[in-house]
Amino acid sequence: MTETSQPFDRRMLESLICPQSRTTLKYDAEKQELVSTAANLAFPIRNGIPVMLIDEARALD
Repeated sequence: MTETSQPFDRRMLESLICPQSRTTLKYDAEKQELVSTAANLAFPIRNGIPVMLIDEARALD
């Protein structure tokens, strides 16, 4: 299975927040990430499941 084989359920955005800044997230469908502009981090979505670990997030440019 590839990382994009299962779609992300956008309803999850209502209950997910950034673990670092405690702010809302934006969904980037092209990159399959949840973006926290407040923390300047992007959290990956793997097999339709958001990985909300700060160690797994990538820093935004």
